[in-house]
Amino acid sequence: MQNRILSAVFLFLTPFLYLQAQVVYSLSDCIALGLENNYSLLVARNNETIAKNNFTLGNAGFLPSLSLSSRYGGTLNNTTQNFTDGSQSLSSGIHNTTANAAVTMGLTIFNGFNVQTTYKKLNELRQIGELNTQMSIENLLTAIIAGYYNYILQIQLLNNMQYAVALSRERLRIDEARYLLGSGSKLQVLQSQVYLNADSSRMSRQYEVVRAAQINLNELMAVEDLSMRFESKDSLINVNPDLIYEKLFEETMARNTSLNIASKNVIISEYDYKIIASRSYPSLNLSSGYSTSLNTFSSSATRNQFTNGMNYGLSLGMNLFNGNNQRRSMMNSSIEVSNRELRYQEIEQGIKADLITFFSAYTNYLRLIALQEQNLETATENLEIALERYRLGSLSGIDLREVQKSLLDAYESLSSIQFQTKMAELSLMQISGRIMDYY
Repeated sequence: MQNRILSAVFLFLTPFLYLQAQVVYSLSDCIALGLENNYSLLVARNNETIAKNNFTLGNAGFLPSLSLSSRYGGTLNNTTQNFTDGSQSLSSGIHNTTANAAVTMGLTIFNGFNVQTTYKKLNELRQIGELNTQMSIENLLTAIIAGYYNYILQIQLLNNMQYAVALSRERLRIDEARYLLGSGSKLQVLQSQVYLNADSSRMSRQYEVVRAAQINLNELMAVEDLSMRFESKDSLINVNPDLIYEKLFEETMARNTSLNIASKNVIISEYDYKIIASRSYPSLNLSSGYSTSLNTFSSSATRNQFTNGMNYGLSLGMNLFNGNNQRRSMMNSSIEVSNRELRYQEIEQGIKADLITFFSAYTNYLRLIALQEQNLETATENLEIALERYRLGSLSGIDLREVQKSLLDAYESLSSIQFQTKMAELSLMQISGRIMDYY
């Protein structure tokens, strides 16, 4: 009796210990918090900003360079002159100074189209930065959505176990009433107590699973208090049964982020080849400047000298031979272009295979949902009949336990298959570039 009282108190208090929640989150709320706070996404956005900052005319080499330099210095000398007639001339403390300043400008007029190609490459790198951020967003959304529905799944399984405890408690009540009336045995009461304790233990462990799902979702959302308790606005795992393979295939080929990044990498490798090839062309550079200088002399007929003026020039150059390094670099760059193309084809093939796999699982899970819903209806009806027969004493305790277990297993299987279907749906939406539809 004491064990039953402690068990009842524990079952009453546990929901309050584990599931006290101050916040109710919808899926959109979780996604919004994650997009705002997640650390990995913040790093990806910073890298995107760096790529945008690098995409400038100056970084490509279109704009001239302008520099300013200045210097002030001097000499302090002692001079001894010995003449051929034996005489000698001594000069000491001769102090001469020099001050100069110059502004210099340089501009590349032609460099084998290197500047234009570099500018195009920087633009592609900027777009890759945006695609990398997009991929981080897609991965984060996928993780948050999976975490959100996993939390709902664990709550459903918890509710299922709570129902199992309620059934076991009702069975114990029936057996105790029979025992008091003399129509039942002590063995039946003890066996029912064992079943109740086993179901209570499973329910207690499930509370911990629910708590872990909460903490995982808090981590993905990067909330300050990871131990914060919350409830989900949704209680069901709603599955979209209307996805069409042909439409998903078209969207995947056009919008898949990994595929788009691989395509950009092919273009960048082609630009790298052109940049290396530009070294074979002549280069023409313009330089110009303005300078001024002031010289002072302490031992001279000239006291000081001031000079200022402009300078300009064109320089033409061309690499004639550098030990075949230019040829080697172009051959290696051509191989790199081929490698990037092969990598694109490999990624494309892998994505197509994943799409077929995910869609096959998705359609199979949809069929299983229909079967499990039928099983659940049948198991529910069986339990109602079995409980009534057990009350009348025409059904054994072992048989009742089997019927009860069949119902609980049917509900658990349905919840798990619905979750697996949602994960397959989620994978299809991510691979086709439609993951933002959830937000």
